[in-house]
This record gives sequence, structure tokens and C-alpha cells, in this order.
Amino acid sequence: MVEDLNEGCHGLPPLPARLEPWMQEVLADAEGCAAMLEEHGSPLNLHDFSALARNAAELERPAERAGVRLRIFAARKANKTLGMMDAAHAAGHGVDVGSYRELAQALDRGIPAADIVVTAAVKPRPLLRLALDSGALLVLDNLDEASSLAAEVADRQETGSHPIALRLAPTPDELIAPTRFGESASTWQDWAREPGALQGLRIEGVHFHLHGYDVEARARAVGESTVLIDALREAGHRPWFLDIGGGIPMSYLDDAGRWDAFWVAHDGQGRAPGEEVTWRGERLRQVYPYHQALTRGAWMEELLRRVARDLRARDLELRCEPGRSLLDGCGMTLARVVQRTATSDGIPLVGVEMNRTQCRSTSDDFLVDPVLVRTGGAASGPMEGYLVGAYCIEAELILRRRLAFPGGVAVGDVLALPNTAGYLMHILESASHQLPLASNVVKEGTGFRRDGVDALSPMRR
Repeated sequence: MVEDLNEGCHGLPPLPARLEPWMQEVLADAEGCAAMLEEHGSPLNLHDFSALARNAAELERPAERAGVRLRIFAARKANKTLGMMDAAHAAGHGVDVGSYRELAQALDRGIPAADIVVTAAVKPRPLLRLALDSGALLVLDNLDEASSLAAEVADRQETGSHPIALRLAPTPDELIAPTRFGESASTWQDWAREPGALQGLRIEGVHFHLHGYDVEARARAVGESTVLIDALREAGHRPWFLDIGGGIPMSYLDDAGRWDAFWVAHDGQGRAPGEEVTWRGERLRQVYPYHQALTRGAWMEELLRRVARDLRARDLELRCEPGRSLLDGCGMTLARVVQRTATSDGIPLVGVEMNRTQCRSTSDDFLVDPVLVRTGGAASGPMEGYLVGAYCIEAELILRRRLAFPGGVAVGDVLALPNTAGYLMHILESASHQLPLASNVVKEGTGFRRDGVDALSPMRR
């Protein structure tokens, strides 16, 4: 069935998606796809979170074999649905929140404060107050944030203490890039020695965030974190966990050969007219590694091979906040084809009812082939071209790759963007031009229901 689904549309060269069984079932029902877009509008984000528990278990197994306690917190910023939090909680995992609203929504869903970690990059006073009110653990990022928290605690004049973790900025080297997140170990140690700095607070752990997926870099950061933990313990504090943040790798593609072939074609384009594989032959400078050999469980096993002994020796719980790798296989975006046009210099275009922010992360492009579901009228002849969206911008490209439609494409057809639940749906979505945000539906029984997040206004009240 997967081969049949991939026949209608593919990139040049192809990068076929890995499709979960539920995705195959949805895409095989052309009438059902059209009906969902008619009911909920285009684009539409579909979710089935049944893969989440399986993905988490992949991380847990190596930790169990290594004799290390592992606690997983699903990164809410990766997907805004309430259903994502429900699925993580039902599977026995916590939730990592990055804003006041994310924390409030987690608490409203009945998730206990002990199962929530607040890692927001910027923590305004209302967020600090809600964390203190609820008892959710705060990851302190910097000294100004620590001062704001101290002021909030002092205003309360309460007995007892609130749990915090310190975000360490690991020392940059040839593997570890500089980061905006956290403070150096010496800065935190100096702060912890200041009179009154920890009044009403208790240090329970050390956290760090690294950009990238290199397992050796992560192991070095773990080593630096254990040194800080040792120093904190010697000073009388009792940190008991070490948090490696997110950035646990996954693969969108099963075939490493196709990934390599794409880059050969990408790097060679421009040598002959008509052989471009990207929009006007532009180079993709920053992309997610859509195929990786070391992912999830195997990656965790490699990390633990390097650090498990140090964690066990200190009786430390290992924590992480995966987003993309936990949501692998959990979502798909559908969009309706509304037009077939061309640029004034003859480049064919397929216009879809969505905008480029509705399938975009911080990378230059989404590199998985769309799936064409035939629901429209008379198709064009076989064609190659580019997907464009609704924003009034010349380079309003949904994908920057050249696509082939061997059987043509029709107005009213549906294009599916597979495996978009992790970051791609929501992290940069915009309602510019007063275009509605995409609707979100979650699998329930034999159908899909609207997720409750769509009823919550993103505007300040």
C-alpha cells in the first residue's frame, strides 16, 4: 500500500515518507480525506498519539539495562494539542512546559505538579507565580531569573521550600557549541553561596540544553554536570537528578541511500538547465538530518555506555525532554489543492490552501515527499513543479524541493505532509493575512475529534 500511496507525488530525487499504519488507512480513504477538509478547513492537522508510548519505551529499555532511573517529560512546545499532554500522562510520563499557558493547561488537564517541569526560556513573573502556587519544578536559566524568583518567594513569606534545577551552560569546545541557555558552573556556585539566594528554594537537579545530536557532546555535558552536582553536594545541597534536555535524534526516512542521493543531486544542481532539485537551484544551508543512523533507543544506549557508571555512582536520576523523537509517527497535515499556475518565466506551481508557517521548523525546509490523494476533478498532464501557499510573498513556498506528479494533479486534490506532529505543525505557525490557524483533530475510536486547544484563544484576555 505504501508504494501505491507514493506514486502520485515524489520529490526529485524521491525522499519517501515512513508512514504509520494509521496514516496509510487515512490516506487510502480519499472521500474521508476530502470530508475532513470540508468539515474542518484546510490545512488540517491530524494526530494519533498511539506511537508516543512506543517511542518512550525505546528510550526506557537501555536505561533499564544500564541500571539507571530515567524520567521522560514530553516537550509541549513541540505540539500544542491537549491530546499530546493527555497521551504522555496516560503513558506515565511528565510534561515539559515553556510558558504560563502551557503550565496552566497542563494543570487544568489534571497533570500533577510533580509530573511537570518548567523550562521556559523566558519566565515572566506570572509564570513564576503559577509555578510557585502549583509546586511545579522550575529550571532556573540565569541570574536575573533567579532574582525575580527570589523576590516572588520573599513576598509570600511562606514556610517550606520550592524545587528548582539549575540550567548549566556547558563549556564550549570543538563538539559543544556556545549556547544562550544557562550559566556556567562557577556562576551558579557563586550564586548559591550568596546569603539568602536560596531562601525558600531547594536545588533538586542540574539541567542543560545542547543544540545538536552528537552523543559524545552530550556525554561531555553530562560529565560537566556531575562536577557541578558534586560541588553542590559538598556545599550542603541535595541535587538528585541530571537533566539532558531534548534533542534526542529520530529519522523521517528509512533509506539512507535515498538521503545520500538527494545530497548528491542537491550539490550537483546548476550544471545543466532544468536539473534543479530546489527552488531556482538555491542551496539548503540548514536542515534537520532527515535520516540518522543513531536514533532514540540506540542513541540512548550509546550515551549510557559513556555515562551510566557516573550516574549510578551518584544515585542520580536521568531526565530528558524529547519532542520530535517522542512524536515520531503521531501526526500528519492535509491541505487542499486550489490552483495550478506558473511563474512569468515558466516554472510550474501547485497552490495549496495553507501557508508556509504551517509546516515549518527552524530548518530551511521540510524534506519528506508529500502524498497525493486524488479527490479533485480533471487532472493536469504529468508535471513537475513547486508547492506554493497563501501568503502574498514571491517565495511563499510550502516546500523548496522540486516535485514530480507523474499522473498530474487536480484542483480539489489533497496533499498530505507526513509525520509533522513534532514542531512542524505549530512551532512557527502564523495567522497573518487573517488566515485561520489550522484545525487540530485527534484520533478517538474509529474517527477523529477536534482537540480542545482549538477552543482556546491565543490572544491575551
